[in-house]
Amino acid sequence: MARTSGPLIATGLARGSTAEPALAAMAVQLAMEQLSVSHANAVLLFLSDAFVRSAQPALLAASRASQCIQVAGGCATGVFTEQDWVLDAPAAAAMVFSGPVQLGLVHSPEADDLLLSFASAATFAQPWLNATGLRFGGITGHAGGAGPSPVWQHGRLNPSGRCELYLHGCDGATGVSHGIRALSDALEVTSSRGFDLLSLQHQPALNTLARELPLEVQQLDRIPLHRILAAEIIGDTANALNEGRYHLIPLVATDPHQGSVTLASQLVEGDRMFWALRQPAAAEHNMRMSLIRTEHALGHSPDFAIMATSAARGAAFYGDDDRDLLALTRQYPGMPIIGFYSNGEFASLEQDNHLLEYACSFGLFHAHV
Repeated sequence: MARTSGPLIATGLARGSTAEPALAAMAVQLAMEQLSVSHANAVLLFLSDAFVRSAQPALLAASRASQCIQVAGGCATGVFTEQDWVLDAPAAAAMVFSGPVQLGLVHSPEADDLLLSFASAATFAQPWLNATGLRFGGITGHAGGAGPSPVWQHGRLNPSGRCELYLHGCDGATGVSHGIRALSDALEVTSSRGFDLLSLQHQPALNTLARELPLEVQQLDRIPLHRILAAEIIGDTANALNEGRYHLIPLVATDPHQGSVTLASQLVEGDRMFWALRQPAAAEHNMRMSLIRTEHALGHSPDFAIMATSAARGAAFYGDDDRDLLALTRQYPGMPIIGFYSNGEFASLEQDNHLLEYACSFGLFHAHV
């Protein structure tokens, strides 16, 4: 089947002063006008967290505007499309699908099926994330994950608080940008106690960190723990950094007397990790490189993208703009993009699904022709 002359996928973004259902309808209508269609195959709809208690009327408005019952998505701290990003204001972002591209409900996924997935912090469960299928997406809801966070599919709120979708009629590849600067080589955990990391390479864990800190950090009055992370390596050590095969673990505290470092999750003897620093310049570079690798894996120039990026990134992290989104729009000018700011990101690394911190998880898709 030859590709039609017009676009197959388009987005719309609408913002206002109050969380009115009309915002969802407006976002859908803006996308429909670009496609010149009277009804959609499916709609991916993300609403800002101003809609957490009024999502269902917005879903109904989006369904009516698209003449389609397959409306899926969730509420998040903020939303974006290739046009702009919105935080701290009522907003709706919609991606409308036509032609061969559709969203489908997941029933019995195969191991290599790519699944767009999202869940609220209250309903997230590790066994669900570990289930069959390669998942990407993230945790919806307010910054920090507090409070209710509805998600929906097939035009209705999902009581399970979780959503997973096939993308039919297209090929896809996923990527992840961790956005860190590596401070050390790979180090083996040689002693730990619960969440306390005691030694690496048979040296006090805090000593191995202190000697790797950049001079500008060492000169500060106190170590900025919120910017320093332990990166647990997934799979082989070789090339793990370049391939993004690691899981970032926030630091909680340090103990100079014991020379230990307390982490937000546990590492055990034999695990391998490296110290890392959250840094905007490194994040921007990492995002660009991840896009190149993911397009290579896709084997085509993408037609659209879906992204979940950490609420701890975006303009607040970069200082002026959401440079993750900017990297996408510069690499693929005019390409439809939709996403939300998340409280944890899902990504498949080494064929296993992981919940990440401070990451940007995205999918690039090429529509069948």
